[in-house]
Amino acid sequence: MSTLFEAHKSLLEQAVSAIRSRGNWAAFVAMPSPKAYGETAKVDGENGFTALRDRHFDIEGHPYSARTGGEKSPYGFDLGITYPTVPVADLVAASKAAGKAWGAASPQIRVGVLVEIIKRLNAQSFLIANAVHHTSGQAFIMAFQAGGPEAQDRALEAVAYAYEEMTRVPASVRWAKQTGKDQVTTIDKSWRIVPRGVALVIGCATFPTWNTYPGLFASLATGNSAIVKPHPGSILPVAITVKIARAVLRENGFDPNVVVLAADTVDAPVTKALVTHPDVSIIDFTGSNAFGKWVRDNAAGKQVYTEEAGINSIVVDSTDNLRGMASNIAFSLSLYSGQMCTAPQNIFVPAGGISTDQGHKNFDEIADAIKVSIDKLLGDPDRAAAILGAVQNDATAERIKEAAGLGKVIRQSEAHAVPSMPGARTASPMISVVEAKDEKAYMAERFGPIAFIIRATDTDDAIARASHAASTHGAISGALYSTDEGVIAKAIDAAAQAGVTLSINLTGGVFVNQNAAFSDFHVTGANPAGNASLTDTAFVANRFRIVGVKRQVVA
Repeated sequence: MSTLFEAHKSLLEQAVSAIRSRGNWAAFVAMPSPKAYGETAKVDGENGFTALRDRHFDIEGHPYSARTGGEKSPYGFDLGITYPTVPVADLVAASKAAGKAWGAASPQIRVGVLVEIIKRLNAQSFLIANAVHHTSGQAFIMAFQAGGPEAQDRALEAVAYAYEEMTRVPASVRWAKQTGKDQVTTIDKSWRIVPRGVALVIGCATFPTWNTYPGLFASLATGNSAIVKPHPGSILPVAITVKIARAVLRENGFDPNVVVLAADTVDAPVTKALVTHPDVSIIDFTGSNAFGKWVRDNAAGKQVYTEEAGINSIVVDSTDNLRGMASNIAFSLSLYSGQMCTAPQNIFVPAGGISTDQGHKNFDEIADAIKVSIDKLLGDPDRAAAILGAVQNDATAERIKEAAGLGKVIRQSEAHAVPSMPGARTASPMISVVEAKDEKAYMAERFGPIAFIIRATDTDDAIARASHAASTHGAISGALYSTDEGVIAKAIDAAAQAGVTLSINLTGGVFVNQNAAFSDFHVTGANPAGNASLTDTAFVANRFRIVGVKRQVVA
């Protein structure tokens, strides 16, 4: 039995218990507390990030024939970091060779090594947070939480699911059957977990660890070697992860090429060559619908898991807390400048208005309440910087300008200064009012701080349109505000049919954008926003096969 497995067995058992109970549990502290991470952790993380800038990122023993890289911080400077790279064929060959011993190891040995990797990642959460902050544009506190402990929880969740599934079948059994009047045939049966082979994980720019870790650790736990292909704009957090993983693998007698980095640039991409390589057997993809479709169309015979894009909607029917509703929506629209896959875009409000705790409010009053709440939320510059972060991509900034011509703009997107980083690219939410018939405006995903308040005929029309958007274009989150149990029941049924998770009457400190590891299933796989869920049994079960041996026992 693995020493590391025994050392981490208690934590693993807690994780397994959590995925069964679905209650509130986290393995790692989500706040950047000196008590949890050490008095010098914050400064060490900042200094560590600074030390990595403007030089080559060395990964001991990594396949290397050239250097690549071109990351730019959304806060206004070049990172100046290069990474090792080799031709795709050489990288895949190295991964395949390393995977033989890794795949032959027992589930317990692999799981022990992986939990050790996750714990070491947690110890470097401040360094990773700085890397996420300056590649994704997330504000620091969000980069710490989502890029560090919460991503690590997602990694542990995937390992726990994989361990449960791999150990569901006993390793061996003695089987006996009466095969004659005085004859019993006895057979010793054993089963081995056999991985599929080389796994490819394609990351995204906005959540480089949170979206990468589930697929990476699910594939590794089930015995596959892994090639991690980060977005060219967010390589550093993934490179740090790969470096830590390889160190643990080496210490435990494995070829560190079990985990390799496939860094590239926008001008010289390698993703398509990796997707179509015949030795790549598993693909995890996070990104746009257009490229997701290309991956699915060109990955014949491979096991593919995708999280793509969608149109997330809110239906407003009625509320007993108008201020709480407007504030909750305002925060959801503003958080990380709308660059979350769970961020709402479409807010459907009945043309005749709604009933509230402040009396009946017409359509324009509801729209104004949301606008005013955003203005108040972002009125303090320091708070605005901590909520909005920075816009990761130039294309998102351009998209905001293009969306200004859609509908009646009631709130313009504005830049918010970040005093310590004058080059930061920032944008607050732009809100437009459109009619329900203007589907060309709102019936397409417009990634970023862009939202539409849509004048629906009535609540039934609003629910139908939100459900249609999810069914046809995909959705990862949905929300409803209503005091009517009949409306709530109708919306729950419609959301289920559309395959979208529904949040109801959120007015406090929990937001539609958020998904909790060990409790929430992120993406359902039941609409065009993705074909997989993070994380459920289906996410791990097809990454391996069970192969048996039957040997008759001679008396």
